[in-house]
Amino acid sequence: MSASRIPKHRSHPTLLADLAHWVEDVAALTCPDSVHWCDGSDTEAEQLTRLLTDTGMLEPLHGDYPGCHLYRSHPNDVARVEHLTFVCTHDRSDAGPNNPWMAPAEAHARMDELFRGCMQGRTLYVIPYCMGPLDSPLSRCGVEITDSPYVVLNMRLMTRMGDAALARIERDGRFVKGLHSTGDLNPDRRFIMHFPEELTIKSFGSGYGGNALLGKKCHALRIASWQARDEGWLAEHMLLVAITNPAGETHYVAAAFPSACGKTNLAMLIPPASMPGWTVRTIGDDIAWLHPGADGRLWAINPEAGFFGVAPGTNPRSNRNAFDMIRKDTIFTNVAVTDEGRPWWDGLEGAPRTDWRGQPYDPANGPAAHPNARFTVSATNNPAYAAEAEHPQGVPLSAIIFGGRRRSLAPLVYEASDWVHGVLMGAGVASETTAAATGAVGVLRRDPMAMKPFCGYHFGDYWQHWINIGERLSHPPRIFHVNWFRQDAEGRFLWPGFGENLRVLAWILDRAQARGSAVETPIGHLPAPHDLPLQGLEIPSEVMEALLAIDVPGWHREFSQLREELSAYGDRLPSALRTRLDEALARLSA
Repeated sequence: MSASRIPKHRSHPTLLADLAHWVEDVAALTCPDSVHWCDGSDTEAEQLTRLLTDTGMLEPLHGDYPGCHLYRSHPNDVARVEHLTFVCTHDRSDAGPNNPWMAPAEAHARMDELFRGCMQGRTLYVIPYCMGPLDSPLSRCGVEITDSPYVVLNMRLMTRMGDAALARIERDGRFVKGLHSTGDLNPDRRFIMHFPEELTIKSFGSGYGGNALLGKKCHALRIASWQARDEGWLAEHMLLVAITNPAGETHYVAAAFPSACGKTNLAMLIPPASMPGWTVRTIGDDIAWLHPGADGRLWAINPEAGFFGVAPGTNPRSNRNAFDMIRKDTIFTNVAVTDEGRPWWDGLEGAPRTDWRGQPYDPANGPAAHPNARFTVSATNNPAYAAEAEHPQGVPLSAIIFGGRRRSLAPLVYEASDWVHGVLMGAGVASETTAAATGAVGVLRRDPMAMKPFCGYHFGDYWQHWINIGERLSHPPRIFHVNWFRQDAEGRFLWPGFGENLRVLAWILDRAQARGSAVETPIGHLPAPHDLPLQGLEIPSEVMEALLAIDVPGWHREFSQLREELSAYGDRLPSALRTRLDEALARLSA
């Protein structure tokens, strides 16, 4: 691919000069063989795909997966590396105890030394991108420099990328700077540094999406959360869905779950046959930016243009929309391949020929597809894609849902009594760890608002910012908590999940419209079993009672532990959360 130069524009010559000088400085440091400014065109994508297939880095898949390719990352580079992900603020306390911290000067020096000469023999790609619709005032832009054509192809699917984004950057007069290199993939030389005060990201030594696609977690959450605090909005790890009931009323819901806890399944939920007249459409499956509107409501956009989803667990039974979506024009990462050349993971038909490492499949060597195998695909491939995803003003939220994977304690659903209680509910989210992050799997950890790996500043300040946002809303969305994963003593799930979760959402939307009934408990408002629309679902009454049961001693222990954990945030923990915890413990004691 031949090198190209920055397009000539006139509206912000100083900005473009600064951008060009930054690219020149990076090129002088990294020493690439050539520099290519990405335009986002189909021709460019075809050239990059051909380059990667010719070099064996991409493997074309079977003809009934048109436009689909397989990429295999290095076996030591298959997930986010939270312990190597730093927030670099001048005042260490601003990063908070929730983030690994490094002084900016030290971080820049360390990273610049790693980047020195790292692109010799490679092409430096300049990727202008926009997070959110190009014409939305709620969107924010960035430029990623990378030496990975795989990253370019993924960013093309995940963002609005190329010349149109560059034009938006000119209009805005600002952008987030992201510098990335795969380096030598040495895990001892792998770091992801965030400089929120400089709106800058530096990532070295990884090609994995969460570490290398800098528009995603790095920009859209860690840096954007800092921007959001300064500008008066929220950047959240949330899905967005549009739900229409049989009466034709459409409501918009945002939901936060830790990775691999059913976010994509909920974002693409298909109503069960026993609930005719309901429709669910996807606005986003992972990230939402929430802005207080002039009407006193909270408005949301999905800043992403695609899905970077977990492949294992995706099949025609669990998520038909997602499965149909990835049957064309998809980049698969670390899946297995069948004899026919189709992608494979547990739950699909056929049998694997090669595993995710590219070796002949042998069960003795572990699973055929990596547990964190991924797909990257344009959102417009989704059969349930919502046109509202392109609305510049976003959509007004009726409800916010928090949830996690809890085998016990947390009931199927409960509602916060008000906004501050909802913030406490989000601060207490806990879930079993999954393969989406390095470390042990199946360990229960606290993951406030599902933002523990992604909040770019002190959690105490973050919760206070949530409280401040609520004070600006005359019509705030109601806040709920769900748990699809409660089990019995034998480890069997009590709730069927998947499409049947719409029954819970129906109650949530009734409550959001002040129509549904609920029972007041020490932890919040719960439905009685008869409040949920269970017609057509054969579930014993004793199971429903177990799903909605409140373990008073267990919740007393939970809130006592949460109070101790939140004390780590010191004087920055909002006093309102301390008060709500004390009140909850008093109710449980009574």
